[in-house]
Formats: sequence, C-alpha cells, structure tokens
Amino acid sequence: MSQHRTTAELPAVRADRAAARVVTGLDLPEDPLAGRAGRRGDGRAQITGMPALLLLASLTVTMLASSGAPTPLYAIYQQRWGFTPITTTIIFGIYAITVLVALLVFGRLSDYTGRRPVLLAAIAVQAASLVVFATAGGVGDLIAARVIQGISAGAALGAIGAGMLDIDRERGALANALTPGMGTGTGVLLSSLAVQFLPAPTRLIYLVLLGVLTAQAVGVLLLRETVTHAPGALRSLVPDVSLPAATRGPMLAAAPVVFAVWALAGLMAALGPELVHALTGSASVLAGGADVTLMTVAAIVATFTLRNTAATTVMLTGIGALIGGSAIVLAALDTGSAALLFLGTAVSGFGFGAGFQGGIRTVVPAAKPHERAGVLSLLFVLSYLGMGVPVVIAGYAVVHGQGLVGAAREYAIGLILLALFALAALARTSRTRRVRARH
Repeated sequence: MSQHRTTAELPAVRADRAAARVVTGLDLPEDPLAGRAGRRGDGRAQITGMPALLLLASLTVTMLASSGAPTPLYAIYQQRWGFTPITTTIIFGIYAITVLVALLVFGRLSDYTGRRPVLLAAIAVQAASLVVFATAGGVGDLIAARVIQGISAGAALGAIGAGMLDIDRERGALANALTPGMGTGTGVLLSSLAVQFLPAPTRLIYLVLLGVLTAQAVGVLLLRETVTHAPGALRSLVPDVSLPAATRGPMLAAAPVVFAVWALAGLMAALGPELVHALTGSASVLAGGADVTLMTVAAIVATFTLRNTAATTVMLTGIGALIGGSAIVLAALDTGSAALLFLGTAVSGFGFGAGFQGGIRTVVPAAKPHERAGVLSLLFVLSYLGMGVPVVIAGYAVVHGQGLVGAAREYAIGLILLALFALAALARTSRTRRVRARH
C-alpha cells in the first residue's frame, strides 16, 4: 500500500461513498463531518470540508487574477517606456515558460511535503512579485515580476488543485476547471476598472491583491493538511514528465484539446485588448479588458452548464465551439466588426471552458491520491505551453509580418487547424479504447 494517504480520504468509507456517487450517479449522504471546523492537537481550530475547498478555490482565483492584472496595464507601460507589441508578448511568454518550469520542478512536491507548506511558500513568492510590479520602473522590472510570479503560480497550481481533489473529488474537479478562467477574468476586469476610475492604477491593483493574499495566507495556516509527509521530497524536484500508467491513455486523448484551448487564452490575454482598440477605435482600457473578461465568463458558463455531461462529449463541445468562435473572429477581422469580435470571443470562450474541463475530467480521475499534484502539474505544463509558445510567435508576426490584424487572422486560422487536429486525435484515441474494450 502507498505511503501517501490523504487524510481527507480517511476513513475508507468516505472514499467508497465518493466512488459510489461517481459510478452510480446516486446522491449519497456526505460525510457528516464535512464542512465542520476540526481541531489541531494543540486545540486550535482547523478549516476543513467545504470551507477549505472554497478557500483553495479562492486562492487559485487570486493567483491567476494577479497574472491577469497586468493585461490592461500594458498600454500604459508602452506609453511610459516605449516598447512594441512583441515586447508585450515576450513578457507574457516569459511568464508562461516560467510557470511551465516551476510546474516541472515543484509540481509533485506537495505530494511529499504536504499541501500547506508549498502553498505558504508560493503565497510569499507571489506577494514578492506584486511588490515588484507595484514599484516597476521599466521593462526589466516587468520581466522580473513575471518570472517571480510564474515561479509562484507553477508551485501553487498543482498543490491547490490536488488539495481540492483531496477534499472532494467531484466538487474539486469542477473547481479546478472553473477557477483558472474566473481568476484571469477577475484580474483583467478589476485592473481595467482601476485604470478607468481610480488613481495610480499601476500600483493600486497590486496592493489590493497583496492584501487579499495576506488574508488567504492566514486561512492556509489554519487548513487541515490532507497529505501525510513521506520521504522523497528532494527527488521530486528533479523534473519528471513521466505519467502514471493509468493516466497515459486519458492524457493522450485530452492533450491536443487542452493545448488548443489554452492557445486561444494566450491570444486573448496578450493581444485581445489591442484587437478591440484596433476594431473599435476606442482607447478605453475598460473596453479592451472587456474582451478578455467576456472570454472567461463564457468559459465559466461552459464549465458549470456541462459539469454533468460525459467528459468526451464536453471535449467535443469545446472543439466545436473553438472552431466556430475562431471562424467568427476571422469574419470580424475581415469586416472590421467589433460586435463580431465580441461574439467570436464569447463562443471561443465557451470552447475554452468546455475543452479544459473535459481534459481535467478525462485525466485526473485515473490518478491515485498521491499522484494528483504531479498529474495536474503536467496538465498545466501542457496548458502553459499552449498559452505561451504560440502567442510569442504571434507577437513576432505583429512586428515583422502583417501587423496586429493580419497576425490575429493567421492565429485564428491556426486555432482552427489545431482544433481540427485535436478532433482527429480524440476520435482516434476513442476508437482505440473501444477496440481494446472489446478485446
């Protein structure tokens, strides 16, 4: 038996109850202790059950809101320091690559040390990045802040996601799919509002997020640990891209879909506001941020409305919406219609939410409790590859190719081709699984 046991899955009756709900669809009674505050050995209260799940979900929102907050501010930074769109995408790409590296290095650490120590360290690093953002005096500071922020997000995402699954596998899977879009959209919206209506927006938004993180750190201190300490923490820091055998087939099915939908997220987060400005002629930061927020709202709607649909169907829905939304965006770019751009963003955003949720629900249930953080981290590695690499190429095309609209047109065509490839890969994997099942 594995040395790694999540305390949230003890006694075994609770795990059996959760498994029965998954297999039978029956809404069996929950653990009577779920949601109640526990006690440490020293008598201090602990946060457990649903309050713990909500705290972890809110931490993902804050982490990714912090990463989304700079998006509406890039126009201000460009005016101050005179850099080009390719610099914006490079700053964005550096963040994605740093998250990717941090996921590979720290992604499995919480399976050995416990979730809380990793989360507390990640919060401290994230706080440092917000201080650098708030005091930034040039492009070098922005890059440094993004690197620090990427390390924090990469270390935290696997631990938070696994912690939510430890507490409740079904609700945790839903929260893992909901919170990334919710966090990015919240950060972009709040930052846009700060630019439009409040003084010193390039400082204020980061200070507000710093205050929220501080309060969440106190909550994490009170969380009940869900993983017992086990040897191997240092070995876990050696990057390992291998997957547990049971998750390889599901990951093969989900990978192309996840990559494609996150490529969309990268385009909207890095260049979405500039596209809105180009088509509307408006310099309003709020209008530019609205496009990113619309995408994330549509993703949240998709995740919630499709939560009880079969995972393969959800991924197919995501692919279809991504293709349809990208086609509408192409029409918007050809006609110069801002209305079509927003419509295409909404449809594509629905595809993002569906595709990412379907990927999580396909891969994660095959992982054992002590494998969850590592598997989730590899899923996020794939996500950030999709988000970071294509958008840097797009930034180069903006400056050295056909300009912003031309590069966006090529990117939308690329998204359609990616989605078609994902559809073919999903069909092939599903066919292979059916053949194996028959034999």
